[in-house]
Amino acid sequence: MWILMYVFSYSVSPAATNDRAEWRLLPTVVFQEFSNEERCRAAKSILEGSLKDAGAKLRSGLEDLKSIGKADPAQIIIAFNVECLPK
Repeated sequence: MWILMYVFSYSVSPAATNDRAEWRLLPTVVFQEFSNEERCRAAKSILEGSLKDAGAKLRSGLEDLKSIGKADPAQIIIAFNVECLPK
């Protein structure tokens, strides 16, 4: 058996405050079992692509808001890690 471990977290400054003490870090950890390494690696590849696309869309949206003075992409940090590990 193989385990796909997915860790995702983000930190963002809420729109209501610029006080960095109000920023939050919200980690999410998910485990999924696979019967073999090949299936785990295929899922890992798809998941990594989806996370990269989501991050790019979020940053693009923030850039649009920045252009009208409503947001700053520097106020958000997106991080993820996806691993296939033998069980």
